[in-house]
Amino acid sequence: MTGFLVTNAYLKGEKFDTLHNHLVNCAESMGISLKLKNNEEMLFCDEACDFVLFWDKDVNLAKKLENKGVPVFNSARSIELCDDKAKTYLALENTVKQPATIVAPLSFYGADYRTFAQKAAVELGFPLVFKERFGSFGEQVFLCNTVDEILSHISGKPFLLQEFIKEASGEDARLEIVDGRCVSAMKRSNKNDFRSNITNGGTAVPYTPTDDEVANAVKACKTLGLTFGGVDILGGGYVCEVNSNAHIINLMNVTGVDVAPMIFEAIKNKI
Repeated sequence: MTGFLVTNAYLKGEKFDTLHNHLVNCAESMGISLKLKNNEEMLFCDEACDFVLFWDKDVNLAKKLENKGVPVFNSARSIELCDDKAKTYLALENTVKQPATIVAPLSFYGADYRTFAQKAAVELGFPLVFKERFGSFGEQVFLCNTVDEILSHISGKPFLLQEFIKEASGEDARLEIVDGRCVSAMKRSNKNDFRSNITNGGTAVPYTPTDDEVANAVKACKTLGLTFGGVDILGGGYVCEVNSNAHIINLMNVTGVDVAPMIFEAIKNKI
């Protein structure tokens, strides 16, 4: 079996190299020839393969590969739904418990959002969470206590405002789901930041999720069409975010569970 591991040509760093090399080596140990290709290279690649493990968010490229008949994991649709936090929220609405969320209305040419921010603040209360709709590792996520703070974070990029779950401040659980099963989980916490991400200084320990947390994480992944995914759950059972290509090295270092071979087994079962 042959495959391509598709990464981003313009996103570089040791943590990405470590992850990519781990996936390639794991595939080799399972009898899979996995070639590392970045998204720029794939645009001009005529080589055939049995599947693509798409560890990027270049949805247009993923869709182009699918149009050629190549099985892509995760699918272009699933990546798109997870990459845009507004689309994640709307896809999961009325399916799993989520913090109350208001997606900012579409605007053009540097619109004044003050009236919207005032109305949203009345509905959500302060403090509330400001999130740009696209981003990873807790970037461009802020806790706001005033309308002016909300406005200070608006940069012209799409955003949403979300209820702040006080009992979950600085803490969440990351559940890794593969092929409809929870295969590993960790509890993340940060005493100095309301965001629990390890990248922001958070720490993590192995975690045994509740039956409800597992059920919600599995349901979220199924709804979004994910073969594998990392689901972030806040205290009180709120699904916060879903990641189509979660950084599994941190999870492995914390729990000792290597998710990579499970991902390849799931792919084998689907092609």
